[in-house]
Amino acid sequence: MKLLLLLAALAMPLIALLSEQGQFGPDAGVLSARYPTLLLAAGYAFAIWSLIFALDLAFAVWQALRRGPLAPALRRARPLALAGFVLTTAWMLVFSQRLFWLALLIIWSALACLLGAAQLMARMTDPNGELWLGLLPLGLHAGWLSLAAILNTAQVVVAYQLLPTGDMLPWSLMLWAIAALLLLGANARLQGHPAYAFAVLWGLVGVVIEQSGSSLPGARTSAGVALSLAALLLGQTLYLQWRAHQREGGTAGAL
Repeated sequence: MKLLLLLAALAMPLIALLSEQGQFGPDAGVLSARYPTLLLAAGYAFAIWSLIFALDLAFAVWQALRRGPLAPALRRARPLALAGFVLTTAWMLVFSQRLFWLALLIIWSALACLLGAAQLMARMTDPNGELWLGLLPLGLHAGWLSLAAILNTAQVVVAYQLLPTGDMLPWSLMLWAIAALLLLGANARLQGHPAYAFAVLWGLVGVVIEQSGSSLPGARTSAGVALSLAALLLGQTLYLQWRAHQREGGTAGAL
């Protein structure tokens, strides 16, 4: 399992590089521009993948070499992380082939796996102060996928014209409502971990920038919703961090 996780972490940036070179078909940027939505983020926002892949690889190396008290707990998170990495790689291949329904199923499955792995890491005891080496990459990856899954859903709607594409605001607002439930709920389950919150905020700011300059009807409203959600998530994260600090202070005082 250790080696498989390491190989999966290596496969993600390799396939991403080949995908950007058009080896499997149009890359994600080209296809996203072909199917514009009111939830699309600015192109620069997708640069976060480089950081995600680098940290995932660091995590894979760490877990492969790690010995000691954390090993049993890590064994519980490894299968979910492995599945999340493999599914992330599969999504890049499938999306380039314009198999959008399959890509949508894959990205939501990848999100479920990585959220599960991150949640397991968040609940582990950390006697040696090492858990950040796992929770940082998994939280960041899960955070970006949390928003990317919603954006991918909107693209599928547009690609197959499942709902009106001339006036996308009504159904886009419904997707924003789903996004709010997902993002705030996951953030709470991860106890407001900064890595998860950062990835989501990064993406939401990207949406604000993209939609503020878009000519699509309803784009400014969508930008406002994204900005409001970002403010809400930031406030929730600060509150959760403060509450965790208070609990730790109370525990220390009791001792």
